[in-house]
Amino acid sequence: MISNQILQNTIDGLKGITQVDIGILDLDGNIITSTFSSAESFEAQVVAFVNSPADSQEIQGNNYFKVYDEYQVEYVLLVRGDSENTHMVGKIAVFQIKNLLVAYKERFDKDNFIKNLLLDNLLLVDIYNRAKKLHIDTEVRRVAYIIETKHDKDNNALDSIRRLNGNNSKDFVTAVDEKSIIVVKELDAKDCAPELVKIAENLKATLVEEGEKDVLVAYGTIVDDIREVSKSYKEAKLALDVGKIFFEEKSIIAYNSLGIGRLIYQLPLPLCKMFIKEIFEGKSPDEFDEETLTTINKFFENNLNVSETSRQLYIHRNTLVYRLDKLQKSTRLDLRVFEDAITFKIALMVVKYMKYMESLEY
Repeated sequence: MISNQILQNTIDGLKGITQVDIGILDLDGNIITSTFSSAESFEAQVVAFVNSPADSQEIQGNNYFKVYDEYQVEYVLLVRGDSENTHMVGKIAVFQIKNLLVAYKERFDKDNFIKNLLLDNLLLVDIYNRAKKLHIDTEVRRVAYIIETKHDKDNNALDSIRRLNGNNSKDFVTAVDEKSIIVVKELDAKDCAPELVKIAENLKATLVEEGEKDVLVAYGTIVDDIREVSKSYKEAKLALDVGKIFFEEKSIIAYNSLGIGRLIYQLPLPLCKMFIKEIFEGKSPDEFDEETLTTINKFFENNLNVSETSRQLYIHRNTLVYRLDKLQKSTRLDLRVFEDAITFKIALMVVKYMKYMESLEY
């Protein structure tokens, strides 16, 4: 449950204070971590000690102590030396490790609770009962973030995000799959959109500093009750998926900024294919040449302004008009007409969505 690195840091700190060598062993006598190097085998001594009723015992100059997790022996602590001082060091070390076990167990329980909460695996009554038992406030403002990188989620990334939170026990950092990290962030009463963006930027910056590339951060809406945290998580997940399709240039995506992309994402593919067939008569925007696609995108970027678009494309106004006329003949849609422009824009987004969904099948 406790990482070997944490155990090593603990006994290194104790040795630095007491100048006494300490080792932590499993119940078979194998050294998990220690402040000394030794070719000596402790297997026979540890097995005999574990099977004895004693909680501590001195064997051939070594002090052994049982470290309990509730009523089960979790580790055997070895303190080298046979003086009264080493016995006291052993008791202090046992006390420290037991406290670590309690803290990590509580974090594990909270982590389990949050995972099941996000995945809707808890009954409403269980949510409030378990939250009370784990001392989690049920009526505060929270928002769910999802962080995704090109690499599968690993412990280093999780630890980096946890370090960012520091000792803030009100926030939860967990993972429900191998692809992403979830942060459930508690907010102040006055926190709103700008603060949510800053939090997302900090999460992204933390992983970028650790060497991660192409970090995506998505987040849902603010909820006021713990039972709604899963709603914010689902919104963040949807934002992540929709963002990959329609907002490729963005690395931070908010659920409430998805616009029409959110609607298109929920359309069934057969309906999308029917729509594209009606609009383009069996053709696809993929068949347009690069010049036409550039013209279309720039025209939309400039809010259908012919003069500004021609200026940015470094072409004469009449050349742009000629291109738009040519496009109208092939599609029966005049991008200078607002209704046709909307239809064309939606069609382009639908094609993007179809291509993305088809890519997931391979």
